[in-house]
Amino acid sequence: MSIKVIRPGLLTTIQDIGRHGYQKDGMIVSGAMDKVALRIANLLVGNQENQPVIEITLMGPKIEFQQDALIALTGGDLSPTVNDEAVKMWRPLYVKKGSVLQFGVPTLGCRSYLSVSGAFNVPAVMGSTSTSLRARIGGLHGKALQSGDEVLSHPPTETGEAIIKKLVKKQTDRSFQQAFWKIHPKLLPSYERSIIRTMKGVEFDWFTKESQQHFFNQEFDVTPQSDRMGYRLKGKKLVLGQEKELLSSAVTFGTIQVPKEGQPIVLLADHQTTGGYPRIGQVATADFSALAQISPGKKVSFQAISLDEAQHLYMEQEKKINHIKRALRMKI
Repeated sequence: MSIKVIRPGLLTTIQDIGRHGYQKDGMIVSGAMDKVALRIANLLVGNQENQPVIEITLMGPKIEFQQDALIALTGGDLSPTVNDEAVKMWRPLYVKKGSVLQFGVPTLGCRSYLSVSGAFNVPAVMGSTSTSLRARIGGLHGKALQSGDEVLSHPPTETGEAIIKKLVKKQTDRSFQQAFWKIHPKLLPSYERSIIRTMKGVEFDWFTKESQQHFFNQEFDVTPQSDRMGYRLKGKKLVLGQEKELLSSAVTFGTIQVPKEGQPIVLLADHQTTGGYPRIGQVATADFSALAQISPGKKVSFQAISLDEAQHLYMEQEKKINHIKRALRMKI
């Protein structure tokens, strides 16, 4: 099975969980910005969680299905339609050959994920199919999808076939069939939140007391200069108590660095492996999805939590995903 890209959208790439194990060699992780949405998209079509999907940013693509396919759409709501008819998210969707998927105005969040049962068939590079735009590896030729690109996929999984049988029990003339059920909203990431739970960074105490208060008590603008590498924020300037020399140190998704100009940068999926700026904060893993769905032009603020609280939130997130797995097995 294959899909054909008629119009690529703003930034449409193939991503999985990421390219792990090579940061020591200077290779960035990449992967989906909203990994929870990616994992659930795969589960909904009977795939393993870490299979490649298509990540869609703000202005979505126009895609034609060249064979019947079982798909799912998760993440931000970019008003998806199949043959100009609105379709639901967070549920399996069976589309017939020749159907055209496209997107409209973003109504919640800014990144959607498209999975297909059997998964997209692209080669792995260093253990991952994720597109790394700066390194020009992974995905389809190491680039964002372009008009005319065709992306192959494997045949549907056994679980996917079972879902298809349930969806096509009643033959209709419609070009798609979608499940009447959906995942309960309480089990999904919350995209309405702009308050991101954050631990104090390694160099938090280097900043003045006033800057420490500003960091946790003000709203920052997410500037248009933001991308998959990091969100560049604008707010009251954050300053150090005294100038200190910092050797380049390890950074990760959610690390918040403060360059000399005093405006924070929140590192994201395509972050570098090390950084030389003071780290004022570290976003809790459980809030990565909410963070990834904040679009440029919006505001973000940070709420102080402890490491223990962050670990508890992460465990609660994983419990929700396990609950989704059990619920899907019962449905199938």
